[in-house]
Amino acid sequence: MQQSPRKILVAGCGYVGRAVAELFHREAWEVEGWTATHEADEPFKIRAVDFTKSVAANHFDVVIQCASSRGGNADDYRRIYLEGARCLTSAFPQAQFLFTSSTSVYAQAGGEWVDEESAAEPDRATGKILRETEELILSRGGIVARLVGIYGPHRSALLQKFLDGKVSLEERFINQVHRDDIATALKLLIETKAHGIFNVSDNHPIPLRECYKWLATHLKKSLPPPTGLPPNRKTREQQ
Repeated sequence: MQQSPRKILVAGCGYVGRAVAELFHREAWEVEGWTATHEADEPFKIRAVDFTKSVAANHFDVVIQCASSRGGNADDYRRIYLEGARCLTSAFPQAQFLFTSSTSVYAQAGGEWVDEESAAEPDRATGKILRETEELILSRGGIVARLVGIYGPHRSALLQKFLDGKVSLEERFINQVHRDDIATALKLLIETKAHGIFNVSDNHPIPLRECYKWLATHLKKSLPPPTGLPPNRKTREQQ
């Protein structure tokens, strides 16, 4: 007797979520993606669902919450992440759950290395809300994937700022990860039935100065000016 395909919900089927959904679809999973505003014609179902409110119960073996706040404020974070997680875990209590968080929960700014065992005590309200959401997911036996700066097709904050001339040479490291590597990592975490916290990065931090030197050389542009900001300052690109 042929076994039915496993069902997965990707709540937040945007830049990262769609890559995750496509990867599981190619592996013959039954995939459903949710977005905030629109439905789309894909090989799998994409529905417009506000999962920050009560949602109709259904059966999913796996739920991945990877919505983006798009740089929102604390109220946006609380609604999209925390309230969203509460609604989803209540609607699908038996599902394996994965939440994509951010390395912005680490407040360390002295140039030290951090890993999953490092203290995560954010000083920003948005980071504190992410931590509260993480604890909710962990209390349900779920997975927390903390992402570093994301780049990929048609997206690179560092490159765009460089091209726009809105950067300066700061003495700090940057941590990045490609969108498709995120999708592969999340799939691995689900398939191995992992639980706990995992940092998702390319594991190759580089000095920001070296990044801009490389871009200047290859794009035949001038280096940006130096900055007077203190070294190892934590910025949104590291989040």
